[in-house]
Amino acid sequence: MFAALMMIGANITSFVPFLVVGGVPITLQTFFAILSGLLLGSRLGALSMTIYMLIGLAGAPVFAKFQGGFGQILSPTFGFIVTFILIAYIAGKIVEHQRTVTAFIGAALLATTVNYLLGTNWMYFAYKFWAAAPDAFTYKVAWLWMIPPLPKDIVLAVLAGVFAHRISKHLKVRCTF
Repeated sequence: MFAALMMIGANITSFVPFLVVGGVPITLQTFFAILSGLLLGSRLGALSMTIYMLIGLAGAPVFAKFQGGFGQILSPTFGFIVTFILIAYIAGKIVEHQRTVTAFIGAALLATTVNYLLGTNWMYFAYKFWAAAPDAFTYKVAWLWMIPPLPKDIVLAVLAGVFAHRISKHLKVRCTF
């Protein structure tokens, strides 16, 4: 289910075209990746994100802007896709040990931070080494590009934490792997 939600979240700009800033689509992928870890647990959350990534690498147009295929590994934004596996795992691992709303929100915010740190660094190196960045492109510019989606991702991380905490209280059986 979360692999399917990722596919929808990646292409939300097709339905809401104003969610593109500077050619970069503002997606709901980070939200769904975090939610998968919070609700499914570390292993199943990471597994669902791995399935999403593999479906896209196999050629299905499930990444942002309906992209897909093995060549996406060279995309400057592919680092974010890889981090979805890690952030689902991190968020899930934290709430497997602490079930408070504070733990859920903290896990979501930490996962968002990891997503930004690793994804932005991948983007910078991709642009510098193989994606033909303009000469004026610097590490600082890479981070400045991340400012527009940051408030949205912080708010969605908090909402994911609150939402997942409320839902998890009503789940009868927790999935384990």
